[in-house]
Amino acid sequence: IHLLFVFSRLIFGTLYPAYYSYKAVKSKDIKEYVKWMMYWIIFALFTTAETFTDIFLCWFPFYYELKIAFVAWLLSPYTKGSSLLYRKFVHPTLSSKEKEIDDCLIQAKDRSYDALVHFGKRGLNVAATAAVMAASK
Repeated sequence: IHLLFVFSRLIFGTLYPAYYSYKAVKSKDIKEYVKWMMYWIIFALFTTAETFTDIFLCWFPFYYELKIAFVAWLLSPYTKGSSLLYRKFVHPTLSSKEKEIDDCLIQAKDRSYDALVHFGKRGLNVAATAAVMAASK
């Protein structure tokens, strides 16, 4: 059943929405843009969450069937699941935490840049030392 879920999520969770996102971009329909952006945000959160829940809940009866049903619920034009979750939970949470998230991302970006420069210099020093030693032999 896991393979069925993987295949279903690939087709219905990724390829189908990707195609309709393309159609929204092509048609320049703002309502469709917003609809698919909400879907992708919710789908990204779902994918992130399932990385952890799969470890602990994969033994749960009908776990994969529930995940398939959840993706179908997100996509359904009748339930508007992704829009509902986005408007009710994600948008209010992100709006209230936006400043903290932005600050955290800026700090992470700065730290990663500093680490890259540090390790780059270190790598160049090791390479230069190796080249000098090789030349002296």
